[in-house]
Formats: sequence, C-alpha cells, structure tokens
Amino acid sequence: MTIRLGVNIDHVATVRQARRGKEPDPVPAAALALLGGADGITIHLREDRRHIQDRDVRILRETVPTGLNLEMACSQEILLIAVHTKPDQVTLVPEKREELTTEGGLDVVGNLSAVEHATRLLQQVGIPVALFIDADLQQVDAAKKLGVKAVEFHTGTYAEALTAKEAASQIEQLAKGSAHAISLGLHVHMGHGLNYLNVKPICRIPGVEELNIGHSIVSRAMLIGMVQAVRDMKEAMTEHFPNRR
Repeated sequence: MTIRLGVNIDHVATVRQARRGKEPDPVPAAALALLGGADGITIHLREDRRHIQDRDVRILRETVPTGLNLEMACSQEILLIAVHTKPDQVTLVPEKREELTTEGGLDVVGNLSAVEHATRLLQQVGIPVALFIDADLQQVDAAKKLGVKAVEFHTGTYAEALTAKEAASQIEQLAKGSAHAISLGLHVHMGHGLNYLNVKPICRIPGVEELNIGHSIVSRAMLIGMVQAVRDMKEAMTEHFPNRR
C-alpha cells in the first residue's frame, strides 16, 4: 500500500505574513507541490491568522483537485468558514495562541462536548472529519464514538526524541495506537515534525495511510524548489519499501 503525502503549505504563508505582503503566495506553492507528486494539500486556518488567510482557503478550495485538508480548532468562527467552503476533509486540532506550533494531540476525552459539536456540524454538510490526537487508546476510542472517519496521530514527540531508545518507544506507541484504530475501522494518518530522515520508521508502521508534512518540505523548497522538495519526500517515504510503490 502506497502511503499518501499531504503537503502542508502553512509556512509559505508564514513568510508572506512576515511583511503582510502578497508573496510568496501559497496558492501557486500548492500547485507546485502537486506537480511534485503531493497527493493532497493541507492548510491550518488559525484563529489568529498567523499564516493561512481566509482568502487562501477560498482560492485553494477552487484550485486543489486532489484533496484539500483543512486543519482547524473547534472554533465557531472557523467552523462556519469550513461549512461555507467545504474542504475535502477537516482535521480538528488543538490550538493555543501562545504556541509556536501545535504542541500535542487534541484531548477528545476532556473536550468531548466541543469536539462532538464541531464534528456533527461538519458531518451534517457532508465534510469528512479526522481528529488529530496522541496515540492514546482512550482518545482513539473517543474518536470512534464520535463517528469520525480517521485519526491523525501526533508524531511530534517521536520527532523530538533525543535518543534511539526514546524514538523506538514512541514508534511502539504509535504502532499500538494504529493497530487499535484499524481494529475499530478508523483510517490512520500521522504528522508533525516529520522530515526526510525520521519519516522512514513511520512508514514501516503497518496500516498508515497518509502523512501530513509541512515545515521540512517548505524549508527544503526554499533551497531547491517545491517540486523537487516534494519529489524527495516521496522518495524518502518509499525508499526500501518497494511493495508500497
């Protein structure tokens, strides 16, 4: 089974917003990512609009033919934007204004009412929902009860591991979470902090269908271009796994 790659283009918009200008535009960046082999485009419309803007969501909805995944918090304002634009998928994530980037998975168990409200609203208009969570069995069970189609496991703790032992422990936890999710009929996605080197062990976990990767690809694209940066990531994901090509 070939693992799909969703390219997160948030940080193209981060550079643009540094000067509140018009470039670089994440819309053509998305087109180039698709030319490089991306299977879909991921964007996170944050409440503080630190990178992706409402305009980007509208245009990308019209120009991304292979799947637009909108990451968002359970915010009523952002929910209404999602309902109006109808992305191919919404991934509900935690969000704090003071964080530099998403720091962990959504606590579905502790915020069940808010997550359930957001999930139902999106599903009522035909938008498939995934939940960005830690590979915790209780969180997976809660996701299943809400009727979502997929879970995306937070890989940031794995990516930040300082020793091989710590990394192996995180891989084991992600594998257990994946097996449990699959046993419940959920699709398994993963993302956060993945790069051209640490992605390989993630690709070995049975049942992973999709990876969402942004910062590493955008960083490489600044040096060699978006098309080649995406091609290189696709190669990193398939290297040594000929059965998944």
